[in-house]
Amino acid sequence: MKYDIIVVGTGFASTFFLKKYLEKNPGKTVLVLERGRLFPLMERLKIRKGDAATSEKVNEAYRKLFINQHHEKFWKFSPDFGGSSNCWWACTPRFMPSDFKMKTLYGIEQDWPIDYDVLDPYYEEAEDIMSISGPKETPFPRKKDYPLPPHLFAPPDKILHEKYGTQYISQPTARASRAIKGRNQCVASSTCTECPVNAKFTIENSLMSVYENPAVTLEYNAQVYRLTTTDKAATKIHYAKDNIELEAEADYYILGANPFFNINILLNSGDKNPLTGVGFGEQLGIQALIDLKDMSNAGGSTWVNANGYMLYEGDFRKDYAGCLIETNNATYIRPEEGKWLDIMSFRLLFEDLPQKGNYITTSNNKFIPEAVFNAGRSQYALKAFEEAKKKLPGILSCLPVEQIRYLYPHQNEGHIIGGARMGTSEENSVVDKYMVHHQYRNVLVLGASSYTTYSPSNPTLTLCALSLHTADKLF
Repeated sequence: MKYDIIVVGTGFASTFFLKKYLEKNPGKTVLVLERGRLFPLMERLKIRKGDAATSEKVNEAYRKLFINQHHEKFWKFSPDFGGSSNCWWACTPRFMPSDFKMKTLYGIEQDWPIDYDVLDPYYEEAEDIMSISGPKETPFPRKKDYPLPPHLFAPPDKILHEKYGTQYISQPTARASRAIKGRNQCVASSTCTECPVNAKFTIENSLMSVYENPAVTLEYNAQVYRLTTTDKAATKIHYAKDNIELEAEADYYILGANPFFNINILLNSGDKNPLTGVGFGEQLGIQALIDLKDMSNAGGSTWVNANGYMLYEGDFRKDYAGCLIETNNATYIRPEEGKWLDIMSFRLLFEDLPQKGNYITTSNNKFIPEAVFNAGRSQYALKAFEEAKKKLPGILSCLPVEQIRYLYPHQNEGHIIGGARMGTSEENSVVDKYMVHHQYRNVLVLGASSYTTYSPSNPTLTLCALSLHTADKLF
């Protein structure tokens, strides 16, 4: 049987694309190949509690896949149905308009071939699908209110919002501030990877209907590793299921895995573009602990209470990175009597740059790529951290700050970005503005793989908007 489309993966990029595609093309035949299996939230919660899993197979499925290569850097993601929706922390700020115009505005890297205004209606659609909780006013343009009201501020958040207005807002998030269909209200447990009350948006709790559509055939345990290609198109997809080699045909092939596996498939398929796999990475994340004098930080209502944009925008981005501040509401304790909760925590997310020395390539195992991170962090990001240390005391001068302590950079942000960058030609990119491969014109490479630059903001909402845009414009 030849399908209309074959989709690889069931995470955000694939599912949002497929939702829009099926709405516009009812009755089209779809094959979805998922390398893992459906591993329900209740089973994952049992393991988190230490209870016995229902089977060894479940235990195997729960192990998140790590690729540990070079500089002791590791990359974390979920290999099962729903992809990273199982383990994300549901932070959904939009990119700023400037993030799409880094070359034009700051002379850095290259502009995206798509801009904020084009994505705006698809941002809105993605926010509606996820029932985002967020404030009425934001630093990025919006035309309508978020579906759910914002989460509550903690006491220091209120002071910072009063001083900085839309530069310090309740974080837009897919952690429900009110109970909605299929999801309960967030209880601020700070265990968002497996939300114990199912408040966080996941593919499992909100978009199973996409895969229950009679036009969709979903195969679990199907590990895709390559396409058969001609000079201009793909003709077959190859995968293994239960140790059996299989192949299938379609008019279009939609690669919706994370950057590691999208790139692995392309390279195994004969993609010779020198940019394929090059320049992947993520933001630089550093925690700042802020000791307060006689001010408790008790209260608030979610894992990340607020986003600060005081270090995000400006001509300084010609020289060093913008920074998004995440104010964490997890319980941090000062080991001092009477001051246990007189502390707040910032996660500083610095934009990094794509670098040639950080790349994805194939390995001896056709299913598993190698991640090489030889270039490490760019000076663009590292300088931004040094500048932030100079500026943060002034930014926090409205609070009774005793001291600011900086922790080591985080091993990972859970944001795997790049490797199949979007652009205007094969000379500067791997895919076009619709995420169609420049050479193989019936192959789409979805998700954060296609990002031209990283932005300081969390990537998930933007990749969902891009998927909706592509499905709407191409099909």
